[in-house]
Amino acid sequence: MSAAAVTLTVAALLASCSQGESEADTPAAATPSSAPSATAEENPGASPAKTPEGTLLVADFGADTVTFVDPGKGAIDSVRVGTAPYGLVVGEDGRAWVATTEGVAVVDTAQRERLAVIPYETGNLGPATGGEYRGGGMGIALAPDGRQVYVGVNVPGGNGTLEAIDTRTLKVTDTADVGRRPFDVDVSRDGSQVYATDHDSFDVTVVDPKSMDTRRIEVAPYGTEGGLGSWLKPHYAAVRPSDGKLLFPFEGERLVVVDPDTGESTVERMTANTHQHGAQITADGTLLAVGTGPIDPSSDEGPSLTVRSPDGKEKVIELEGPHEDVAVSADGGTAYVTGGFTRDGYWNGITVVDLDSGDTRRLPAGERPLGIAVL
Repeated sequence: MSAAAVTLTVAALLASCSQGESEADTPAAATPSSAPSATAEENPGASPAKTPEGTLLVADFGADTVTFVDPGKGAIDSVRVGTAPYGLVVGEDGRAWVATTEGVAVVDTAQRERLAVIPYETGNLGPATGGEYRGGGMGIALAPDGRQVYVGVNVPGGNGTLEAIDTRTLKVTDTADVGRRPFDVDVSRDGSQVYATDHDSFDVTVVDPKSMDTRRIEVAPYGTEGGLGSWLKPHYAAVRPSDGKLLFPFEGERLVVVDPDTGESTVERMTANTHQHGAQITADGTLLAVGTGPIDPSSDEGPSLTVRSPDGKEKVIELEGPHEDVAVSADGGTAYVTGGFTRDGYWNGITVVDLDSGDTRRLPAGERPLGIAVL
């Protein structure tokens, strides 16, 4: 899709990542779980063997579990966390924080058991159900010191919130207003700023975690004319290690680079020519962007993984079928791309990508897996 072809007419005619269109609105297959208070929970039965290093953890958006995945063999275990888990993050202590419909689940990844569920303070979330528009947690991130976890909470039909959770007391300590549908949450390297990517507001909310004061910065390289019916919105961001700027990939055509301090942005060229969602960046500044597939099949390319070096050179690796998010192995040689996708057309697995050769293999894993981490 050329930039010139991205018009309001296209956005209005095509099914979009919008509130008014179905982006996998159907409820999750799993039975909704209750929202227990944030107290320790005992997992009955014998304790499993300790989870090996390098195991993958995925959020099963189509169920009420997270799945532990051996990257060579497939799923090895699952733990019930709550309805329609979306994003997840794992701390150095091995605890995973999982954004579900009812609250943030805390999982001991070594012993593979749920420790607690922390209910949201945000109201008007609606019933515990599945689909991209369900109320509850979406993006989630940990502070660098591990003392706070930040979760973007979607309020159906309105603006969302960012909730801050104390990781020691397991209580919500602060909230801040953000934009509509906070797909992603990121934190600056020094912990002084939190960023909520507001998909349906065409912007990013910059939050001061000490005061919870907020600033909104527009991220709309194609404009906002399509409104809720537009595909052309920010989805996921990555914080560039070298300077702390935010990177937002759009359509495999444009990379928006935002200075969160000044609000100024620049646009760099991308080459994949496909609708992009998940973004991840490595310590050396290599950006990985997940291409979910074409907006217009007559002119756009299919699903892919873009590997963009710090100097802007790109390798585009073709993928089979839609995907959503991505994580990278500790040695930086392998990417794991989830097949869950927030729209229809998802599949239950992960594509394992050799970043050097570009070779790929599909690994059955989970139920519509979205968020992913390498343990």
